[in-house]
Amino acid sequence: MTSYNLFYLPGDGIGPEVMAEVKRIVSWMNTQGIAKFETDEGLAGGSAYDAHGKAISEEHMAKAQVADAVLFGAVGGPKWDKVPYDVRPEAGLLRLRKDLGLFANLRPAICYPALADASSLKRNVVEGLDILIVRELTGGVYFGEPKTITDLGNGQKRGIDTQVYDTFEIERIARVAFDLAKTRRNKVSSAEKRNVMKTGVLWNEVVTRVHKEEYPQVTLEHVLADNCAMQLVRWPKQYDVIVTDNLFGDVLSDVAAMLTGSLGMLPSASLGAPDAKTKRRKSLYEPVHGSAPDIAGTGAANPIAMIASFGMALRYTLGLGDWADRLDAAISAVLAKGLRTKDIASEAQPANATTTQMGEAILKELQAAA
Repeated sequence: MTSYNLFYLPGDGIGPEVMAEVKRIVSWMNTQGIAKFETDEGLAGGSAYDAHGKAISEEHMAKAQVADAVLFGAVGGPKWDKVPYDVRPEAGLLRLRKDLGLFANLRPAICYPALADASSLKRNVVEGLDILIVRELTGGVYFGEPKTITDLGNGQKRGIDTQVYDTFEIERIARVAFDLAKTRRNKVSSAEKRNVMKTGVLWNEVVTRVHKEEYPQVTLEHVLADNCAMQLVRWPKQYDVIVTDNLFGDVLSDVAAMLTGSLGMLPSASLGAPDAKTKRRKSLYEPVHGSAPDIAGTGAANPIAMIASFGMALRYTLGLGDWADRLDAAISAVLAKGLRTKDIASEAQPANATTTQMGEAILKELQAAA
């Protein structure tokens, strides 16, 4: 039996609550002999700052480095608003992405049939939606230097964030997008702002070249990022795979999340380059939603995005794609039966499930399909 090392970083707020539902599924899969999951747990975000004075300790970074997959909850909250910038809760996640080389962020937006009415858009616009946003994750304005706030005197300050991309960074994320499109509907939409940004000009140039030289069989279109945002709320089903930079990917994926009814429905995968020998990629899986400190401890959090993130780990890292399919089917079945947490409730389907009840119901469906 293949053995896999999972490293849990539940984080802050609702992170530990939604992670508990993944742990329940992992434990059951272990008892069934589906795989052998060896698990460990650490601190990240505000909880790590409280314990160690930094957003993630060196010990837990080392464990993340050797894990087959890191499962990450959510970080942050008002409690840590005043901590120094370099040790803020989000710095732990940024360091994980950078040090693990997690340059490719995959964010699927799938509208389950039972949730079409939970979207803020009309049913015919979102029903059957299945798009994938491929976001470059380790470059761009979030990591570019200089990044400063300078006192200019006379009560004036200047904030600087630098948008930087090199050719190789664009090439590798483009290849990920084209490869994924070949397994889907064979279309890539590349989003940038070439009309006002030099990085957008380079992005367009490099993606065009990679497409022409390596993926001519895939359909490629270029779209300005602001127009892409508008099109996502006008007619999102025109898209299959959207590839974009770090900043625009952050924004566009949150727009796409709401098409599905709630941020609580959107999982994500962050992948590194394949290892030269093992061909495995370092990976981190996390829900797109935040730590939601206002509902932490109330049992109202939706665990589906966290559970679906584990499903992505089964598919992209652990070689258990059939079980990823079964987990997706279990989520769909539970929603079809009318189970709803507060964030995906409607007048027709009011909230009727806690975090634990939703997790238990999904596990029960998974067990029935075993």
